[in-house]
Amino acid sequence: MPSSAHPCEAPMPHALPPPRDLGDLPYAEYLERFGGRLAPEAVHDTLHFDGDTFEDADSGSARFAECAFSSVSFIGGRLRRARFNDVWLHTSRLVGTDLAETDWLDAEVVSGSLAGLEMFGAELRRVTFHQCKFDSVNFRATTLRDVSFRDCLLRDVDFGGAALTDVTFPGSDLDGVRFEKARLERTDLRGAVRLGITAGYDSLRGAVIDNTQLFAIAPMLAQALGITVRDH
Repeated sequence: MPSSAHPCEAPMPHALPPPRDLGDLPYAEYLERFGGRLAPEAVHDTLHFDGDTFEDADSGSARFAECAFSSVSFIGGRLRRARFNDVWLHTSRLVGTDLAETDWLDAEVVSGSLAGLEMFGAELRRVTFHQCKFDSVNFRATTLRDVSFRDCLLRDVDFGGAALTDVTFPGSDLDGVRFEKARLERTDLRGAVRLGITAGYDSLRGAVIDNTQLFAIAPMLAQALGITVRDH
């Protein structure tokens, strides 16, 4: 039978696979326990950071390739322009860390807590966040492509001036999120359990929402576009 869907309607996102465990990583058997110090421009390859706490670490422009982070805490510190390629973070905590202009490729973050992070100007490609809590994270002018926020809480997150392409939010709660001057392309918000957007309704061009979400945000959308609604 032919599909009844409108030809211009974007398809619902496919179900994402469950988050991987440490042993599921293709490089798990090659991991070695990290036992050194973080330093600027250092190269970290196939290392397991397990239970480490880094306070005010300076590791700008460092490179992390095929690394796993288990219950690791970054408190403050500077990792600006660091590169994270094929990394896995589980139950890790990042608080007040400078991650501006970092590069993330093929990364998976599971049950993470991210608060007060500076991630402006970063680039995220093929990154998945599972059951993470974001609090006051600055994604301004960040490029996100093929990124999924799955069952996450995004509180006071700023996407101002960011470019979001093929980004999804299945099961996520958006609370006080800002999209001012953001550029959205095939950004699917239909799976979000709440669209708590505080600014940037006029920048939602390129997003996909469902009818219920449209009804909920219609007053704010009309206000942002300068539309006056009167019954008489």
